[in-house]
Amino acid sequence: MFDICTIGHISLDKVVTAQSVTHMPGGTSFYFSKSLLQFDVNYCLVTAVAPQEQPIVDSLRAEGIDVYSLPSENTVFFENIYSEDQNYRQQQVLRKASPFDVALMPTISAKVFHLGPLLYDDIPVALIKELAQRGQVSLDVQGYLRDVRAKKVIYQDWVDKKQILPYVSILKANEFEMEVITGKKNARDGANYLADLGVSEVIITLGSEGSLVYTGGTFYKIPAFRPTAVIDATGCGDTYMAGYLWKKTKGASIQEAGEFGAAMATLKIGSSGPFTGHPDQVTHVMEQALYDHARIAVS
Repeated sequence: MFDICTIGHISLDKVVTAQSVTHMPGGTSFYFSKSLLQFDVNYCLVTAVAPQEQPIVDSLRAEGIDVYSLPSENTVFFENIYSEDQNYRQQQVLRKASPFDVALMPTISAKVFHLGPLLYDDIPVALIKELAQRGQVSLDVQGYLRDVRAKKVIYQDWVDKKQILPYVSILKANEFEMEVITGKKNARDGANYLADLGVSEVIITLGSEGSLVYTGGTFYKIPAFRPTAVIDATGCGDTYMAGYLWKKTKGASIQEAGEFGAAMATLKIGSSGPFTGHPDQVTHVMEQALYDHARIAVS
């Protein structure tokens, strides 16, 4: 029994920002897995890459991550071009990987299965239903909203949402994705809509404005922490969810888990590549924010 199992493709990413052009592995599964390297967690990753990208999997295993690697003719290849403020990006898909096959999935159990589809057909409906019988399902919804036309990523509503969301315990979407899937512009309205479709815990990330978690009829406002630098936002949502779910498996409250995830994302945005720090560094960011707030209040 694992604490957390992530399922999703590792991608090849070309990340273009105002400061640099970087080539690196990416995808929810990669950023999430790397984020937990120095954390006390019983964790595994189920992914799929082409044979020529197998060294990426070998490297993760060498770092101590339990990886189940399924066959795929290709590895997903993304080009991400960020605007100056890092809250928005343009995407192209240069190659697609094979969808996950239910018949090829390893027989494992976990407290939480975190699903990170990169494209709309990555993870079939049948797999979500199967996983919901083994543990809680956590879903980063972005991939289900991505279609590819002439290599460009086009966002559209998820046609299977009403059929699948009752099997999803925790759902994460950013503000834009929330509007695509719900038609709502207000985060609270969007969260209510998703909860009405059966999701127990809805997380809406709002970039530099923080995030909102809705569960059990209660909204939790999670503040954003001030970064020391804004270098690369790729993987920030995955880092947030890694911190959030890790804290939840340790028995933390919604507010505690949300703030921990937000602090992890703040550390990650200050550099290119995934977060690979220690939980103590995350706690320090949170404690420093409390100290600064108290100092301002006194002055």
